[in-house]
Amino acid sequence: MLEILDYAFMQRALLAAVLVGITAPAVGIYLVQRRQAIMGDGIGHVALTGVALGFLTGTNPVWTAVAVSALGAIAMELIRWYGKTRGDLALAMLFYGGMAGGVLLINLSPTGSNANLTTYLFGSITTVSPEDVVAISLLAAFVVLITLGLRRQLFAVCQDEEFARVTGLPVRTLNLLLAVTAAVTVTVAMRVVGLLLVSALMVVPVAAAQQATRGFAMTLALAITIGVVVTLSGTVFSFYKNVPPGASIVVLAIGVFAAITALAAPLAKRRARRVATAGEGCTVRDDVLV
Repeated sequence: MLEILDYAFMQRALLAAVLVGITAPAVGIYLVQRRQAIMGDGIGHVALTGVALGFLTGTNPVWTAVAVSALGAIAMELIRWYGKTRGDLALAMLFYGGMAGGVLLINLSPTGSNANLTTYLFGSITTVSPEDVVAISLLAAFVVLITLGLRRQLFAVCQDEEFARVTGLPVRTLNLLLAVTAAVTVTVAMRVVGLLLVSALMVVPVAAAQQATRGFAMTLALAITIGVVVTLSGTVFSFYKNVPPGASIVVLAIGVFAAITALAAPLAKRRARRVATAGEGCTVRDDVLV
């Protein structure tokens, strides 16, 4: 098992997997609270244009994807604020335009091809370069700093924007910051999970953690733990079975969600029966006292 660490590209892939496992649920917990679970999927479509732009200009696709996806995320927030009956149509055009723009630009690039896009769409452990590790590490540090350092403010905004505004919080600024952080997370994860599947890693570990925990801090901690476990396990599995890591990671995450749900349901019923029994006992004692 440890022979996997003899390969430099696997060392880089496993490090990237850990960073993805931390950052994706850390942002996803806020998106789930805001009922914007598919936001990561939309950003992934837009980021594809950034990846292709990197090939076209000869720069690192990670950084161009960050820039383009951040602009796309800001556009999504502006549409959410000001878009009314036509907002969903505008978002659809943004998503599909991002995908189409990526395919167009990659074919205009002298060094790129549709095969290059596939590694970003579904992830590829062999393509994580030392430069990618540096970029992913810096971006992951930014994500962790925002999601943990501003957790109280972001939690308040995601729970109730009107209440947060009344308390004096800069709601729009925080919303934009969260959108940009989600965009950064997508680019952090695209090498390991892939742009088309990153949204699942942002949502599924959080959904699984919510089945077993109560309270924001415990849910966040368990979601990150699940994220790290499934990303590492999926990356190792993809190495031995020669399958895309993104698919392995997402399937494992869904499996963990199913297992926790199956275990949590009986426990929740048992807890409910204990509460009901205790309530009945209190009623009897009150009657006796009266």
